[in-house]
Amino acid sequence: MSTLSLLDLDLREGAVAVLRAEAGGNASGWASAHREALRAVVVERGAVLVRGLGLRDADGTAAVLARLTDRVQVELEAFAPRQPLTGGLYSSTPWPANQPMCMHHELSYALEVPGLLAFTCLTAPTTGGATALADAPTVLAALPAGLVERVEREGWLLVRSYNDEIGASLAEAFGTDEREAVEAYCRAHAIETDWQPDGSLRTRQRRRGVVRHPVTGVRCWFNQIAFLNEWTLAPEVREYLVDVYGEDGLPFTTRYGDGEPIGEDVVAEINAVYESATVREPWQAGDLLLVDNVRTAHSREPFEGPREVVVALADPVRLLGWSPTEEGAPR
Repeated sequence: MSTLSLLDLDLREGAVAVLRAEAGGNASGWASAHREALRAVVVERGAVLVRGLGLRDADGTAAVLARLTDRVQVELEAFAPRQPLTGGLYSSTPWPANQPMCMHHELSYALEVPGLLAFTCLTAPTTGGATALADAPTVLAALPAGLVERVEREGWLLVRSYNDEIGASLAEAFGTDEREAVEAYCRAHAIETDWQPDGSLRTRQRRRGVVRHPVTGVRCWFNQIAFLNEWTLAPEVREYLVDVYGEDGLPFTTRYGDGEPIGEDVVAEINAVYESATVREPWQAGDLLLVDNVRTAHSREPFEGPREVVVALADPVRLLGWSPTEEGAPR
């Protein structure tokens, strides 16, 4: 069987597309048989949740993803360390259970970004904890025209200060803490480096914030302007970090492409538009969620109880710099 019946898909308007699979205990075989149909649904809908594969561990998940993806991606430039697992899988990004992780596109500040994200729920939380989704073209259309025009014209800027206390360290972000190797990576990936007197590193990277989807050509709001901005942090956390590191030494923040700070009101408006476009489906153990990372933003909602979700970053797409005239192309 190489196609999916519409009867198998829950395609309610304003909801996550849910596919109820009948794998008969052979999840990897089912994935192989339905690969092209599943990928077509992801292109059309931006994401699909597959329910019924019975995935219970990283090994079984890796076997399924080997059938569904072309290539898994090693994560570099992570803002927080993850634990690498078998078959190119990673643990979820560590984040306090009682705090939401706001909408974002994975690694949207890198030159090579995952085209596909694959989340698998091995243990579902007692309450909450959904990986919620938002359609990037819908978000783009709802944002203020002036903001969109500015971001298209200037791009956006990510400013990071690396230390061993908050976020990913140099070694965790770049795979090495050797200064020459880090500088070589940054030169190759259009990242400006500024070594501080204490030996720590501050970087700046300018990227496009509106891109065309590499397959469909649809314009997408694609960035982490709000997610990695200082105003998205809880007020007490931001105050602590400013007190310890100073406003210029925050572990990360975002600015307009010309370097001008982004106001708290703009960040709040972006997050409000994301919220209005959000759809969610509570996790069940064994679920597999495939997400088009360019077309669809994702978040993680607060939760109670144990929650184990693993992720693969797959099928990378290279987005060239920040210029609005440059187009991404699959590799």
